[in-house]
Order: sequence, then C-alpha cells, then structure tokens
Amino acid sequence: MSAQVPGSTPALLQWVQTQLTAGHCPAALQHSLVTAGWSAPIAQAATDLLLRPTAAAPGASVEMPDLRLQDGCNALDAGDRHVQVLLSMQRPRLVLLDQLLSPEECAQLIAEARPAMARSRTVAKEAGGEEINPDRTSDGMFFQRGQTPTVRALEARIAHLLQWPVERGEGLQVLNYRPGAQYKPHHDYFNPQDPGSAPVLRRGGQRVATLVIYLNTVSAGGCTYFPESQLRIHPRPGQAVFFRYPHPEAQSLTLHAGDPVLQGEKWIATKWLREQAFA
Repeated sequence: MSAQVPGSTPALLQWVQTQLTAGHCPAALQHSLVTAGWSAPIAQAATDLLLRPTAAAPGASVEMPDLRLQDGCNALDAGDRHVQVLLSMQRPRLVLLDQLLSPEECAQLIAEARPAMARSRTVAKEAGGEEINPDRTSDGMFFQRGQTPTVRALEARIAHLLQWPVERGEGLQVLNYRPGAQYKPHHDYFNPQDPGSAPVLRRGGQRVATLVIYLNTVSAGGCTYFPESQLRIHPRPGQAVFFRYPHPEAQSLTLHAGDPVLQGEKWIATKWLREQAFA
C-alpha cells in the first residue's frame, strides 16, 4: 500500500502502528520521529492517521522486486549477460543464480573492497546508529552507488534482472569472513518494534529483498543457511541467492545465517533493496 501521509513511507507507518498497538503514547512517538529526522507535521499526521478506527494496516500490498521466471526457462536476461537459474522456491521466495559475475569481476570486486575493510556493524536496536554485534564477526565495507566501473556494471545488471531501479537499493556491501567468522541467524528487514529502526527507515523505507553474491570458493564451512527451509547454499564464485520478504515479519521464512568458516575465507557482496529511493 502507498503511504497515506505525504512525505512518509509504508515502513514508517508500519513502525508507528506497531508502537501504538504496544501502547506507547502518541506524543512520545511524535517526539521520537522528530528526533530521528522526520518533520513534526509528518510525525503528527502519521500518528493521527493510525489512531483513526478506520485506518488500514500499512503494508497490505507492497511492490516487490522479482525475477522473470517462466516455465521451463533456465536462463534469465540480466542486460549484458544471461544468468542461469539453479534452484527456485516460492515459500520463501528464493532463487539461486549462476554466472551473475565472471571470475574476473569477482576478483576485481575483492581487490577494490580490500583496502576499506573494517569490523562489520549492525543497527543498534534501541539507540539507533551502528554497533558491533557479537553475532556478526565478519569484516565489511560499503561502496557508494556507482563508485567504480565494476560496481556500476553490477548494479545495472541487478536492476535489469530484478526489475528494480538502482536508486531503490543500498550501496553494495562487501564482506569477508575469516576462519571462525560467522553471522548467527537473523532477518535482514528492520524490526518496526525496535526504536532504533526509525532513523534507518527514513532513508528509503523498509528493506524488501536481499541478493547475496558469492565471490570465492570456501574450503570448508561458510554456507548460507535457511533453518526454516533446511536449505544450505555452498559458496561458489559468481553465484548469487535472491530472497524477498514483502512484510517485516518472521512468517516470511527468510531467517538465515552465515555458517562459521572452517577453513579458508569467504568473500561475498550483498545488495539490499528498499521499498523507495535510498538516500
């Protein structure tokens, strides 16, 4: 559903609805939204709208990125190349792809990212901002959109493949998992119940899909694991897994983990897609 308050987003309305349902004071919510950077009129209009008995639940219908899978078709048009389909599921909506990147592009992306690597962080659930999370022990960095020719080519390929504008994606993140590094089970969307989600939702709304791209072969461990589906994806360079989550809820079945690396190291690139233009 499109936002019913000019200047807001469906994710903002979802957050406000969740907080109101939990019994939080509307005035306190408005103060939190203004502190997070929303204007006072938008904050008041959002709470006023959702306090009405007839207010529809936000997020009832969400435009989503997807792949043009056709019966019997094992390859997809990505603009400058064809990408192979290795596996597809409907629940969760998940597709494993091959040949999204060439070996040379994988190596180039690692080389461009390596000088900027630092300990990975996650959104601080209570205070907002970022914090080191013991559940996530990788190193990482973000490219700005279009920062290098390699990044620009990949972003254009992803936009064509998923029918989703480049502007509605976060900057490409590259991650490195050394021996023992992992990311324990988590969801990629921002939990509307967390106070710290409001500032990040302001920058383009909710995350709606993820594309994890594998950049190297891992000697042992390092799989992407979906426990609810009992699915493990073993990293192979140039392959990628796409999954989406129309609403920020556990029923999306997109809980996933990065298994500990047992031998060697793992390099991946992640593209998170937002419901609106990301700024």
